Amino acid sequence: MRCSNLVVMVVLSWIFFASSTHQLRSYETQILLQLRKHLENPMPLAIWENYNGNLCNLSSPPQMSIKCENSSVTELRIMGDKSVKVSEFNGFAIPNQTLSGSFSIDSFVTTLTRLTSLKVLSLVSLGIWGSLPGKIHRLYSLEALDMSSNFIFGSIPSEIYRLVKLQTLTLDGNFFNDTIPEWFDSLTNLTVLSLKNNRLKGQIPSTISRITTLTEVVLSHNLLSGKMPDLSSLSNLQLLDLRENHLDSQLPPLPKGLTNIFVSNNSFSGSIPEQLVELNELQYLDLSNNHLSGIMPPQLFSLPNISYLNLSSNMLSGSLPQHLKCGDALSLVDLSDNRLIGALPACLDIDSDKRVVKIHGNCFSFDTRNQHPESYCKDTEKDKGLSSGKKIAIFAAVIGGIVIVVVLLLVVGLLIFCKRHHAERTVIRHVTPKIVQDDPPLGISAELLANARIISQAAKLGTQSAPAYKVFSMEELVEATDNFDQLAFLGESSIGKVYKGMLENGTYVAVRSLALCRKYSIQNLKLRLDLLSKLRHPHLVGLLGHCIDGGRQDDSTVNRLFLVYEFVPSGNFRAHLSDTSPEKGLKWSDRLGVLIGVAKAVHFLHTGVIPPCYNNRLRTNNILLDEHRIAKLSDYGMSIIREETEKAEAKGDGSRSWHSTKSEDDVYNFGFILLESLVGPIVTGKGEAFLLNEMTSFGSQDGMRKIVDPIVLTTSSQESLSIVISLTNKCILPESSSRPSFEDVLWNLQYAAQVQATADSDQKSDTTSQSELQLR
Repeated sequence: MRCSNLVVMVVLSWIFFASSTHQLRSYETQILLQLRKHLENPMPLAIWENYNGNLCNLSSPPQMSIKCENSSVTELRIMGDKSVKVSEFNGFAIPNQTLSGSFSIDSFVTTLTRLTSLKVLSLVSLGIWGSLPGKIHRLYSLEALDMSSNFIFGSIPSEIYRLVKLQTLTLDGNFFNDTIPEWFDSLTNLTVLSLKNNRLKGQIPSTISRITTLTEVVLSHNLLSGKMPDLSSLSNLQLLDLRENHLDSQLPPLPKGLTNIFVSNNSFSGSIPEQLVELNELQYLDLSNNHLSGIMPPQLFSLPNISYLNLSSNMLSGSLPQHLKCGDALSLVDLSDNRLIGALPACLDIDSDKRVVKIHGNCFSFDTRNQHPESYCKDTEKDKGLSSGKKIAIFAAVIGGIVIVVVLLLVVGLLIFCKRHHAERTVIRHVTPKIVQDDPPLGISAELLANARIISQAAKLGTQSAPAYKVFSMEELVEATDNFDQLAFLGESSIGKVYKGMLENGTYVAVRSLALCRKYSIQNLKLRLDLLSKLRHPHLVGLLGHCIDGGRQDDSTVNRLFLVYEFVPSGNFRAHLSDTSPEKGLKWSDRLGVLIGVAKAVHFLHTGVIPPCYNNRLRTNNILLDEHRIAKLSDYGMSIIREETEKAEAKGDGSRSWHSTKSEDDVYNFGFILLESLVGPIVTGKGEAFLLNEMTSFGSQDGMRKIVDPIVLTTSSQESLSIVISLTNKCILPESSSRPSFEDVLWNLQYAAQVQATADSDQKSDTTSQSELQLR
């Protein structure tokens, strides 16, 4: 009897548990659908519309993902297409940029906090606007919070200090316009603090130096001023990015574990600290566009891991020792626009193909066409030696002027105080316009590293699962491809053959046999491969590793290389465009999705790594689609390995190199990808001249109907189609300076997709209404 009672109790308990689990899942599903409604049905969440199953099991595109544990949502990531593209924001909704005027960030966060098991929350480029409510702290399990590229203004709410489990806080690309809070040291588990591209002002609080868990501090592109705090106690810190602020102290001691230091475009003064030569892990150092003076420590050039050294646009003086040694990894040195004199050391030979060296705007005895006369640098030294009497007189004059201005401001302030007193008690909605940055030296984009932090993209939140880069042995590749059997052969291009293989763990890969145009030393080749391995992005075919065939020592040469990529199973974009069957042919919205994915990848290659990666062999047959029709660009970065600029060097342009190729080349080639997407399969193999001739047909409606792919015509709205046609025309303009940037290309494609989604939604509503009328 007892046994039967026990069985009944177990069954009832199981039924109760199953019921409660179902209710919990249903409850959180309703919350997710409410969030979708709050966000005004963004495109990445369209997949939820007709899905009746468990959202935790939903196969998601890269722009959206949900992870669950015990039937509760623990991870929610949504990447929208409303990237911030305004120079002025006054705290109110902007059509086609932010969510609508009826959006309430308070209601949105209230709904969001009901997902109490959330550990990871990423809401990026969704047009969220308003002041972030303090109730965000109710997500007490949060370990990572990313609300980048939105329109959030005001202060960072103090209640965030209660999120004691928080490890990553990323609020980049918003309009926060208060000071950096003092209470960040309450977040004792914080490893990444990123607040770049806001309007934060005041000093960097010294309390940050108490967060010993920090590995990244990114506060660039703000209005921070005053003294930089001593961060030497942060023994785990690897990345320090303070670019584009108004910091004006001397450089304080820094942690010895730093690998990346970016403090350019500030007002740091004094000499370069000798302590920097003790940073043996340092790879990237950018002190450019400051007021640093004196003699630079020569040991900086020989640090064991240094690869990027930018000291340009300072007041550095003196000469460089002729016995100066440069580290093996050093690939870029910029000493331009200083006050350096004398001869150039051998390791800084500007004609060497081992590293890029910039020295213009100094007084070197070398390359006199781009140098000032030596007297220029010496006169500058004399100017520094102003008598103390003159300095005191200047200082007194400045102080006197400031006092007069302050008095005048106080008088004016008193006159208008009464009028503004009531307004001051309300929420401040006005935000100072963002400043458009000038191009930094070396022709590097002003947004360099804005979306990447030198560290591999795989190290970013959410991509930790990306496989580690590996050096394969020749035996492994022979076994994986069955000795490069003909059955494994996938194709051949001008840069080598591609084979399908399977690794020991069952992973399918694509192995590219690369025929090098010239011989490289293994040391030189490894430098290039290290750069290539860092190019990680959801829309790039993942590079898993390489194998160097031949050569056992660093000084030996090699002319054969194998690159191992992830295998992308669903063919290339050109093949899909050639499929004219209505069932399999790509609709216009699908084509836009592919184009946006590729544009994001190329934008990353142009702005997300140092040096920027241009000339990326953009063709429709180099765009691969996975099983979910997600686009992945292949053959990118080959100019790093293949030195495709050798032709230019052979013509006498010896200073041109793979990292200085103009980005407009990629824009031009992408224009033909756009054109093939519009015109369809008839262009396959026709060539550039044919495509240019086809462009003339877009001038009239009749011509457009004749040339545009019928699948595109029947599945696109006129407005969306017109946006892309206009963009295509701009991309293939003969004058490169007239072509758009890839940021503009990406924005226009996202806008076209948004217009198309609205048209599709309206059409669906009209169809539903007609069906209901017929039923009546």
